[in-house]
Amino acid sequence: MLTLQKVNPIDDSSLEELGFTWHTDSDGSKYVSDELLHVSDEEAEAYYEAANTIYDMYVEAAEFVIDNDLFFELGIPFNLIESIKKSWENDVHWHIYGRFDFSGGIDGKPIKLIEFNADTPTGLFESAILQWALLKHNDMDEERQFNNIYQAISDNFRRLITLFDDTDRFEELYDGWKILFSSVEGNDEEESTTKLLRQIATDAGFVTGFEFLQNVGFDENGIHDAHDNPYEYWFKLYPWEDIATEEPELAVTLNEIMSNQKAIILNPAYTLLFQSKGMLKILYDLFPDSPYLLKTSFEPLEGAYVEKRIFGREGANTKIVSSNGEILAQRDGPYENYKPIYQEYTEFAKDVHGKSYQAGLFFSYEACGLGFRRGGKIMDNMSKFVGHVLV
Repeated sequence: MLTLQKVNPIDDSSLEELGFTWHTDSDGSKYVSDELLHVSDEEAEAYYEAANTIYDMYVEAAEFVIDNDLFFELGIPFNLIESIKKSWENDVHWHIYGRFDFSGGIDGKPIKLIEFNADTPTGLFESAILQWALLKHNDMDEERQFNNIYQAISDNFRRLITLFDDTDRFEELYDGWKILFSSVEGNDEEESTTKLLRQIATDAGFVTGFEFLQNVGFDENGIHDAHDNPYEYWFKLYPWEDIATEEPELAVTLNEIMSNQKAIILNPAYTLLFQSKGMLKILYDLFPDSPYLLKTSFEPLEGAYVEKRIFGREGANTKIVSSNGEILAQRDGPYENYKPIYQEYTEFAKDVHGKSYQAGLFFSYEACGLGFRRGGKIMDNMSKFVGHVLV
């Protein structure tokens, strides 16, 4: 059985001072739990090994998709294929961070990959900052947590300059290249997450700026802020698939900017391959004996399965079907037009109240930080964030 430790919550005003304004859900309940999940050192190490192994599998699978022109199978929009290929071929297009979602790993259950949020993952602020702050707020040892997210992402920003070299060479090699950070205006969570990433990059040694997405300039000379200042890197907290479908002219322009080597976009276009849940099927085809993978197909499976959309988010357009065809849980949503995939059903670990727990493991060059979502059979936007403590 899972062990949870009650702690004193951080009050709303203090959270807001930190920039965390989405602390209360629409039903009035608190989004961040006042409990910490006990995780053993051995369990944390197992999560670390799983994420590192699976990331290597994703790299191999992406190469397979590109070599065999399987973009259609993964639902990749045609106007991003060239950008994906270009970003994949050159190491300067560095994957800054992503988040694996796992079932199992606690309560003796095996770790299974649910999906990889590789392009614009949520949960960064609460995983990197808030769960650490909860330990500090309760006079607990802040080191007793699998949470090196801030430093790992900082080092990964430095790798934009050093690549596979020692990140200590950053100051020697850095030539003043600037990063512009952008999110859509009106979304507090995305804005705060983007500004957190900007702070991490600034601490890493970069010159940085922030501009809402609608104010960024794009032309043959590169990417500029509202004052026409050019930037060598552009980080956008805006999904690649939305650029392709909602901003097709921007997709073309970004490809031209990449071709002309005027700027580098973060996360790179190839992360859309990782983001597509269609990759779960490719992974299972390539690594059918992996202990971390669930059987996945583009057709309904025998036995219990989960149907979800290749670019669905927050549990929307997800359906859990039993082995006899009964719908056990279902969520509607805006992603119905995307291709479905079918993944073998696995139970999440549960607490004494029957609530399910999904592990979220951030990856930035290596696995670097653990947090949990608590909810029902389908983790949706009403699920709660639960921090952890190593015991």
